[in-house]
Amino acid sequence: MPSLFYNGPQLKTGDAPLTVALAHGAGAPMDSPFMEAFAEGLAQAGFRAARFEFPYMVDRRDTGIKKPPNRAPILLDAWRDVIGEIGADTLVIGGKSMGGRIASMVADEMNVRGLVCLGYPFHGPGKPMNPERIAHLEGLKTPALFCQGTRDTLGSFEDVETYTLSNAITMHWLEDGDHGFKPRKKSGFTEAAHWQSAIAAIIQFLGRVYP
Repeated sequence: MPSLFYNGPQLKTGDAPLTVALAHGAGAPMDSPFMEAFAEGLAQAGFRAARFEFPYMVDRRDTGIKKPPNRAPILLDAWRDVIGEIGADTLVIGGKSMGGRIASMVADEMNVRGLVCLGYPFHGPGKPMNPERIAHLEGLKTPALFCQGTRDTLGSFEDVETYTLSNAITMHWLEDGDHGFKPRKKSGFTEAAHWQSAIAAIIQFLGRVYP
């Protein structure tokens, strides 16, 4: 069972209407600046944010040795364990890139309240499509919010508008944002503003999935 780190109202106090569990991406841990910003932003809005690390990232933290992500069955089981520990009824799952993608693969199965993907990796760099990463999204039933930079190299606006995605998915586009939502200076936008825009979109989404 992955260890859970919480921001916001404490577990089982009943003070938070929802818990949002966020998993990290393939390369950075749960306490990266990106993950910290989103967890704290949700906590400040009165929601409980839970974070955890997949087994390979735990090993990396313990040993200092970089390892590739675990195989999909291990990642999926980690999410199932987290959902089982917190409880699906008042839980929204998701995360950064790979963490959100794996969450999307168990959302319907585990009957969670919602799904939030932050920079969904629709395909690898330089590739227009990866059917394995899209097929399950066509029939997704869980209400979902995907926050995505318009020039994300793993799924730009031009790419995604050609895909067939479930009507349960709402896209929140961040103009000129990359995979971490960082825009170019010439765009007139800032990374911090895009992070706040995504957090605001998540908070609005949470109000829709839990009365």
